[in-house]
Amino acid sequence: MQNFLDPAILFFVFGLLAGTVRSNLEIPPAIARFLSLYLLMALGLKGGFALAKSGLDAEVAVSLACAVVMALVVPAMGYMVLKRYLSRFDAAAVSATYGSVSAVTFITAVQYLETHQIAYGGHMAAAMALMESPAIVMAVVLANMARQKEGGAHNTHKVGLRKVLHESFTDGAQLLLLGAMVIGLVTGEAGQKSMQPFSGDLFKGMLAFFLLDMGLVAARNIGALKGRSPWLVSYALVGPLVHAGIALTLAAAAGLSPGNGALLMVLAASASYIAVPAVVRQAIPEANPSLYFGMSLGLTFPFNILLGIPLFVSIAERIL
Repeated sequence: MQNFLDPAILFFVFGLLAGTVRSNLEIPPAIARFLSLYLLMALGLKGGFALAKSGLDAEVAVSLACAVVMALVVPAMGYMVLKRYLSRFDAAAVSATYGSVSAVTFITAVQYLETHQIAYGGHMAAAMALMESPAIVMAVVLANMARQKEGGAHNTHKVGLRKVLHESFTDGAQLLLLGAMVIGLVTGEAGQKSMQPFSGDLFKGMLAFFLLDMGLVAARNIGALKGRSPWLVSYALVGPLVHAGIALTLAAAAGLSPGNGALLMVLAASASYIAVPAVVRQAIPEANPSLYFGMSLGLTFPFNILLGIPLFVSIAERIL
């Protein structure tokens, strides 16, 4: 209940309701893009400032290693399950979507931890960046293998890995996040004081504005799942719980702190709705965009924002 009374979350709920009743309320795309870039820049600065205070210790290396493991395990496991119910191309696209991460879900989780005064490491923003690309690369490899197996017209869509790698690692949002983190790390406490009005005071208001837009968009994408198998709807809700459970087990084995473990769970449970769909739509045109976009944004994103984050943090505090 305390999570629902958070203003940012209430703006998300308001956006869901406004979108459901088909209101003409909307955030212009250019402003929504600015808000997402602001949040990533502010998050990167916060992470850099925190790293400047704590330094690079053993938990940083262990946390990043855990993130890489999850970035490989989740899409591989998802593909093995999904290919039984979907075409290999749709299975590759959906597994990439759930194998990658949602920056907004992560940012909301960071705000939740700060509100509840739960310590976490700034390096977890770097963990998020590391987890974004492996699933995309894996999906393209699987799709190319499927084209070779099926032969015929599908082979004309074969995409080179070099191009995909370049697009994945030079994505503007990801570069901004890492660049801001480096700047925060270099400038340290002096930089934190000078940037406090930007990266601190404005952060929650900007997040609330962006979550309002995400609520509107999520409501409009739920309809894409009409007529789909109930099993796929279940996967969009149960899959994140399974992924978070694996991340919790890994965090406990690695000895991560509750805050870092909770963020690893949130990352594992999230699904990309920006970076992966943009790449997959070009790299795997055989896949149905309404399927992977509708599942991630219409179901998984609202579930994580409203229920997943407080659930994962509560479990991490009790177990880690």
